[in-house]
Amino acid sequence: MRAVDRTVLRRGGFTLVELVVALTVAGLLLAVAPVALHKLWQSMSYQSTVREMMAGLRQARIEAMRSGRPAVFLLDFEQRRFGVEGGRAHEWSSDIEVSATLAEMERRPDGSGGIRFYADGGSTGGLIELRRPNGQGTRLRVEWLLGRVESGALDD
Repeated sequence: MRAVDRTVLRRGGFTLVELVVALTVAGLLLAVAPVALHKLWQSMSYQSTVREMMAGLRQARIEAMRSGRPAVFLLDFEQRRFGVEGGRAHEWSSDIEVSATLAEMERRPDGSGGIRFYADGGSTGGLIELRRPNGQGTRLRVEWLLGRVESGALDD
């Protein structure tokens, strides 16, 4: 009868070693989770910014061809904003470094600048580079003759 009582007691709870192991695993997961979530957020923010810039450039080109009037895709480096002039502005994260090579006539005194698309499909052309904190990045290239928008990885 005594052996039966010990078996019943062991089934009813956890040993101290099991509790320590479970709490250690939970503590490790809680320590690693914020770092992993921050990296995930940075990656999603970067990918979203690249997609939104590509979409904005293409939207400006289509708008110019549709309306018959030039449309400008603006980059405001001071306020970290971009978008089609007169439309909704998007912001990029402070983790992302953005630089651009633009036509001289499209640079503005306030430090912003843009790429102008024309009704015939052409543009002033330019390059926009987005760089992650780890140095990797994407280059968005706008051809001046056809106004075509392309993306590719940065070559260091």
